Amino acid sequence: MIALAPAPMGNLSIPSGMAFTDEALLEQCKKLGIETTHDNTLVARENDVIVLAVKPMHISKVTSEIAPNFRREHLLISIALGITLRYIEQLLPSKSRVVRVMPNTPAVVGAGASAYAMGSACQDGDSQVVQDLFSTVGFSVEVPEIHLDPITGLSGSGPSYGFSMIEGLADGGVKMGLPRELSLKLAAMSLYGAAKMFLETGEHPAVLKEAVQSPGGSTIFGIHELEKGGMRGLLINAVEAASERSRRTGEAALPPGRTADDEESSEDSSSSDEDERNDGPEVPKHRKGPNY
Repeated sequence: MIALAPAPMGNLSIPSGMAFTDEALLEQCKKLGIETTHDNTLVARENDVIVLAVKPMHISKVTSEIAPNFRREHLLISIALGITLRYIEQLLPSKSRVVRVMPNTPAVVGAGASAYAMGSACQDGDSQVVQDLFSTVGFSVEVPEIHLDPITGLSGSGPSYGFSMIEGLADGGVKMGLPRELSLKLAAMSLYGAAKMFLETGEHPAVLKEAVQSPGGSTIFGIHELEKGGMRGLLINAVEAASERSRRTGEAALPPGRTADDEESSEDSSSSDEDERNDGPEVPKHRKGPNY
């Protein structure tokens, strides 16, 4: 099932890269003023900002369909896993404005985390457009493109890690005699509360963790078991594995014989303006959405 988060934007259309079989979803699109179409060329003709939300293996096909109608005033925002800015730029007319974004699923409830990188031909106002769009559903931040694969492994996949933690904690509650529904609620609220405390206090997680631990108390015994099980190492491994998968997925979409390293080398030899943009500001601009 696909869910659409409400956002203060109009004149939206959804191309044929998304197959709708849910009548309720189609009705939701109508209520939000979102048109649906099976003609990708129509999307480029009637919209200035295009969000390319398709699987990596479909990037070439969908982009080739919109390319003939792609003009200088268009801004293309891609959320395709692992697909580089340079690869998409090469599929479009010269100097096309392209942005690559890695969002995550909590955007559905206004608590998303989205990181984005600007393409070489983007204009000054394009970053603000992306900020305005993605900050409506959570936190958004501009980063150098080289950070997007690690971000995929961290925040892109992070919600799934969190759901696994909720499930595991709830199983522990059930083992100790608690009802399943209550265990799930308590586990979810514990992680939510921990995240909220960290974000609002600004304290380091270690400081907050130690504040809960009493000498010889129950919490330190539980933490000891987590450390014996290698929880930190497992989380690090998960982020590393998902990051590498993102990079390899992007490479799989490249022409035969080319790798992500080749793409980076090509980018290094491009204009100094692009280099300056990819370096990014020391402290990237970011926003909190209304429900963050």
